Amino acid sequence: MELYFIRHGQSVNNAGWNDPEYKEHPDPYLTEIGIAQAEHLAKYLKEKQHITNDKVWNIQNQYGFGFTHIYTSLMERAVATAAPTVRALGSVPFTAWIDIHEEGGMYAREEMDNFKGLSGKPRSFFEKNFSELNLPNGYDESGWWNRPFEAEEERQLRADKVLAELIARHGDRDGQPEQRIAFVSHGGFFVRLISAMLKLPWRQGAHDMKSWFLLNNCSISRFDIRKDEILVAYLNRTDHLPAHLVSG
Repeated sequence: MELYFIRHGQSVNNAGWNDPEYKEHPDPYLTEIGIAQAEHLAKYLKEKQHITNDKVWNIQNQYGFGFTHIYTSLMERAVATAAPTVRALGSVPFTAWIDIHEEGGMYAREEMDNFKGLSGKPRSFFEKNFSELNLPNGYDESGWWNRPFEAEEERQLRADKVLAELIARHGDRDGQPEQRIAFVSHGGFFVRLISAMLKLPWRQGAHDMKSWFLLNNCSISRFDIRKDEILVAYLNRTDHLPAHLVSG
């Protein structure tokens, strides 16, 4: 199995990160830059979807990607990033995977209600705006979160669960074609997922420093998950974006 982790495009929260007057949105939408990033990503992946040579090692995807499944969190910025690619490719299954959401889940950012759990977008929002998206059974107008703020001790367990489920769904099987999976997700969850894959301690680096895997908006990272190894092929590629659309 090949796993491609795509971070969402620039959101209003990303754009307002260094503005002390900006009030964070609990479910931020894409900025104009984020929309442009998602459109460039879709154009690039459409051009590179077909694998042109299956006889050589395609470790840099120089011969295409060949996605078989695309998953997204149900945070608006992730779905809005994935949708142009899904529409461009035309026939790749597009499915919500709730547990690949960003750390903390859906929660209020206002001072009086800080960290209060929220509901998340209702089912009708996605049915109206992203009809291609396969939604979970039982997900209705009450929203997809409806829980308290996700505690620190829950986060790595969630990433461990996602990895196990990913391998159970799409791991290599004898006699079956290889599956190539895209996750459209979030920077914090990426660090948790790579920690799960490599059994890394959370944010611990050498000499008592903190570690982090930096991802730019709409970057692509690739992992090959085999029966006996996990190969880190590349991280945080943005060469499909023009320089003025590379953002953090």
